[in-house]
Amino acid sequence: MEKGEREHSGRQFSADDMALVIATTQMYPRLSQKEMASTVCELIGWTTPNGRPKRIQCLEFLWQLEAEGLIKLPAKRTRNVGSGRAASVQTAKESPEARMESKEINECGAIGLEIVQPGKRLAQWRKYVSSYHKLGDPRVFGSQIRYMITTEGQDLGCLLFSASSWALAPREKWIGWAAEERKAHLHLIVNNSRFLILPWVHVKNLASRALSMASRRIQRDWLAEYCYAPVLLETFVEPPYKGTCYKASNWIYLGETQGRGRNDRDNEWALTQKSIYVLPLQRDFRDVLKGTKPCKAVSPDDE
Repeated sequence: MEKGEREHSGRQFSADDMALVIATTQMYPRLSQKEMASTVCELIGWTTPNGRPKRIQCLEFLWQLEAEGLIKLPAKRTRNVGSGRAASVQTAKESPEARMESKEINECGAIGLEIVQPGKRLAQWRKYVSSYHKLGDPRVFGSQIRYMITTEGQDLGCLLFSASSWALAPREKWIGWAAEERKAHLHLIVNNSRFLILPWVHVKNLASRALSMASRRIQRDWLAEYCYAPVLLETFVEPPYKGTCYKASNWIYLGETQGRGRNDRDNEWALTQKSIYVLPLQRDFRDVLKGTKPCKAVSPDDE
């Protein structure tokens, strides 16, 4: 990389790009941080395939530059959230009506996946995950889709699919990826970064059923939202969990992580090693990931 160049979230920033970013933060000090990120995205052409500014990734990059003393961002603007709005997010109830004790999958009604949109449902999804998932509600950057697992108006669990890990040696070896191929096509892998069955729901095979349903529709949903379709799913299973529901849904075990975070390229943060599982979404996924075939959505009926 040349002097003055940078890289962040798969984007190469030339020396001219960096000069423009720095100048923009100096010229428009009254913009909010979100407005600043949108402006920078527009000026340097940092967008998704469907033309949306990559504001979240840009904000992360701007925070990093500010931490290094290269720029100064405006102070974050806070909103006063009234108690009435906070009260609109219902606390999960473990009432006798809500509990599902040891039911068979065919006894609890039609299982569905609902895409979670901003508003009360997103707030409720966050409430569930922050309250009942071991890792809590994550700070997610980039492309993402959240699902609520439901049946007949009752919430059963939550799923989150988001950006894949930057580098995984077992994954790269299994795909047969060179470094440049990974940089060019990493966005075609999506990570199942959260999966929660609510603690009062006990339905046999519900977890594997929800995973299978998500794998059948994720290409279509991702294409509708981001104008491209992923071809491979990945996830991490942390001890003491065994990944039983992933195995039951035909996910493939690849090995263990090195105990590093997604963006820890300098091996500075020690984390728990996790088991890596992947699920191809179409037969020619390797050709697509290596760039020898174009990316497209594949209907389950085509397989």
